[in-house]
Parts: sequence; structure tokens; C-alpha cells
Amino acid sequence: MKLVYLLGLGAFALGLDAYVTAGLLPVIADDFGSSVSATGQMVTTFTLAYAIASPVFATLLSASRVRVGLLGSLAVFALANAGSALAGSLPVLLVTRAFAGVGAGLYLALAAAAAASLVDKERRGRALAVIMGGMSSGTVLGVPAGVFIADHSGWRTTLWLVTAIGLVSFAGLALRLPALPAAASVSLKQRAQVVTDPRVASIVGVSFFAAVASLGLYTYFAPVMESESMGGVEGITPYLWAWGIGGVVGSVLIGTLVDRVRRPYTLVVGILTLLVLALLAVRFTASIHPLVALAPIAVWGAVGWALQVPQQNDLLEARGEKGGPVAVALNESALYLGSAVGSGLGGVAFSLGWDGSVLPLWAAGAALIALLLQLTAVRASVTRREKTTPAMALTGASD
Repeated sequence: MKLVYLLGLGAFALGLDAYVTAGLLPVIADDFGSSVSATGQMVTTFTLAYAIASPVFATLLSASRVRVGLLGSLAVFALANAGSALAGSLPVLLVTRAFAGVGAGLYLALAAAAAASLVDKERRGRALAVIMGGMSSGTVLGVPAGVFIADHSGWRTTLWLVTAIGLVSFAGLALRLPALPAAASVSLKQRAQVVTDPRVASIVGVSFFAAVASLGLYTYFAPVMESESMGGVEGITPYLWAWGIGGVVGSVLIGTLVDRVRRPYTLVVGILTLLVLALLAVRFTASIHPLVALAPIAVWGAVGWALQVPQQNDLLEARGEKGGPVAVALNESALYLGSAVGSGLGGVAFSLGWDGSVLPLWAAGAALIALLLQLTAVRASVTRREKTTPAMALTGASD
């Protein structure tokens, strides 16, 4: 597990970079003299590039060069953040955010697959939880600190901090990470079969809509909480802490649950139900008093981060050694594509003059779609598998 924690360190840098910009939107918008909706597209470009890079580069990368891929993606990530810190205009910032997304997308897909391959099957859930825990820890520790630094030294200093952590992670992996076992060779036909597998498609669809809800709303956390209907919050740091701490707790505890629960389908249903209720509660509790909203915000963070561990585990189980990493990369792509769509729709809402308090309600609607998809398409695929497995076993026995 030591090597898994080393991979989790790189995920920490990614988690910080992916979400710290949500707390910096108003500051960056003021610096460039642009609107919040236009500046928010830097999150869209990052997540969209992430979504594209995860499956495309995971496909192109040789199965025997996992270590090279991990180090190369982390180097691109760090250099792109340096470019973001030096950006003199919003268009340049958008381009560098896209390159940062490419590096992040490839790294996390490879790190999740590598973590699963470094432990036995009984500890796979915990290994995946370490990677997601690194991402969420980057949020809970880095985002509030990044916002604090930006308030005192400017938003560029925060991005230099991200660059430094990325370079430290790169150095640590370069020095200590040995050659990783090569993944099984997967043909183009087998990759296509992964994409067209109904079970994979339904699981990935759930991840997409959950990300539209959870990560899309988080992009506009600051302007949403600044709405008068949400209490007119000026300092969002306590709320970032609540979301981030919830995320760490959820992503750490879920690994043990995944290893113990025999029906991950039911576990995901419970997580999505809590997500819908938490997003609804954010809007209504904030209208009472902003501090009351800290509780549902923490639950939102916990279940939002916890969801991806059983999703990844189910995909690895569904597709096995050959197709599992491809399915995980596809899921990561859907996760960040959902984030890009959610942040893009949020930008449209603000450009149309909508009040920020509406966004949590729309996010709850997207989470409800994910829950309904889990209750229908995913359940149907699980039922088919349960009926098929005994038949296959009997066929094998008769042979």
C-alpha cells in the first residue's frame, strides 16, 4: 500500500488544482475585467480537456509504459499551472487550463488502474479510496488555503503553489516509483466493446449526471453563496472546509464499505439519494441562515466524493483485467465531462441574469436523473449479470 499512497500524493495536487479555481472566480474576473460567467469557463476548459484526455491518451499509451505515462502527465500538469500563473489575459489562461486538464486526466486514469494492480482484490476498494482520498484531501486542505493566499498575495500565488506541489510530487514519484506491471494488451476491438457494454454505459451515465450536479455546482460555489437568497455570504472559506472535510471522510470510509458490501448497486443508490437530499437542503437551510447550510454542504461533499469508489470498483469487476482500466478511464472522462457541462450551464444561468440560489435546485434535479438511471439501467444490467453467471457456471461444469 505504500506505493499506492505515493500515487495518492500526485492525486492531492490534482485535487487542489481542479477545485481551487472555484473559490478564485470573483478575484480573477476582477483582475481581467471579465464577467464571472466568462471566467468560469476556465473550469469548463480544464474539465473538458480532462474528459477528452483520460480515455484518448490512456488508449494511445503503451501498456508497458505506465510509469512513463504517470511521470509525463504530472510534468505537463505542473508546467501548465506555471503557465496559468503567468497568464496575462483570459484567453491565455483558458489555454493553459486546458493543458493542465490534459495532464490531470491522464494521470488520474493511470493512477487508479496502477493502484488497483498493486494490491490484491480484497484491498482494491481501499486502494482506490486512497487515490480519491488524495483528490479530496487536496480540496479540503488546499482550497481554503489557496483562497486565503489569494486574498493576501493574489490568485497567481495560489497557482504557483499548485505548481510547486506538482513538481514535488513529480520528484517523489521519479525517485521512488519502480517500474509498474504492464497492463494486459487491449485491442481496438476490445476497447470498442468496453464502450458499447450496456453495464459500463449505464454506470458511466450515472457518474456523468452526478458530476453535472455535484462538481458543476461547486464551480460556482462563491457566487451562489453570495446570493441574497443564500444569505449573502462574503467569506466562503468555512463552507469550502465543510465540503472538503465531508469529501475526505466520505472517500476514506467508502473504501471499507466497498470491500465489505456484496451489492455495490445498493450502496450507490443510497449515496445518490443522499446527494439529492443534500443539494435540496443546501438551498432551504441557507435561506434560514447560511451557517445552517454547513451540514448539508458537508454531506454533499461526502457523498459526491464517495460515489466514484464503488463506481470504479464495479467497472473493474465488470470488465476484468483487460477492459477494466479502459472502463475506469471512460468513467473519469464522464466525471469531468459532467463537471464541464455543469459549469457551462451554470455560466449560462449567470449570463441570463438568474439568481445563484436557483443552481442548487437544478443540481438536485441532475442528481435525481443519476438516481433514476441507477434504479433502472444499472439495476437491469445487474439483474442480467446475476442470471447469466449461474448459467455460465453450469455450462462450464458440464464441459
